Amino acid sequence: MLKSKILSSPNDLWLVWILRLLAMIAGAIALLIVVFLILESLPALNHVGLRRFFTDASWNPTAGFYNLLPMLWGTLLAMIGSVLIATPVGILSGVFCQFYAPVKVAALYRRLIELLAGIPSVVYGFWGLVVLVPLINQIHPPGTSLLAGIAILTIMILPTMALVADASLAKVPVSYIQGAAVLGLSRWATIRHIVFPAAKSGLFTGLILQTGRAIGETMAILMVCGNVVQTPKSLFDPIRTLTANIALEMAYATADHRSALFVSGLVLMGLIAMLVAIAEVISQGKIYG
Repeated sequence: MLKSKILSSPNDLWLVWILRLLAMIAGAIALLIVVFLILESLPALNHVGLRRFFTDASWNPTAGFYNLLPMLWGTLLAMIGSVLIATPVGILSGVFCQFYAPVKVAALYRRLIELLAGIPSVVYGFWGLVVLVPLINQIHPPGTSLLAGIAILTIMILPTMALVADASLAKVPVSYIQGAAVLGLSRWATIRHIVFPAAKSGLFTGLILQTGRAIGETMAILMVCGNVVQTPKSLFDPIRTLTANIALEMAYATADHRSALFVSGLVLMGLIAMLVAIAEVISQGKIYG
């Protein structure tokens, strides 16, 4: 009843139809991208077969080998390592801003995090190449490695988690915190048992968003990871991710080689689609309460 009264104004109705149109355009663009990837992938899927993308001896399209698993492992390991580090640090950054830092310090801290979020990925990659890689090389050559990729990705996705965590914690009703104070809970006990459960939906959404960025990052990873197609056996081994592989080889790829790169893009799209689905379920409160 209240909704019908709110939308009774002609201006509100126009706004609703404009938003619906924009939503349809966004959905159509996403659908067209998926269709384009599928159509471009079909030649390789028909000539090579899906199974060989996971069972061939290596990735060497000129010799007829199309194994994507080493690059898929590189993508997943770099993503998992960076997310495992950035998630707790980002959440604790939000806790610091909301519950421990003075107002002026918290405001300055947020501006610094926002500045980190706005730095182009190529700048992160260049910094990693000239500073981070030589430091790792002193510990264990060659420097360009899975560890360098994890470190760069952690710095890049940390602002996303920190800002989303800060916003989620800020939305926790003040009455919850006041009630905890009345019960005599300490500040950390209040945060752990009251604030975190109340903000968990937003925190998990931030986790999904930063994971999506970690999977899709290209330029910085390309610059610091060494671009060797292999399944890493240690943190110091060079790797190549799916995104870096596409960026490196698309310029000269032809025939099945080119189509196989689109299969890589289709795999990445599948990973992102899974993340979006998880985020949607979490946002509706169907997981974790």
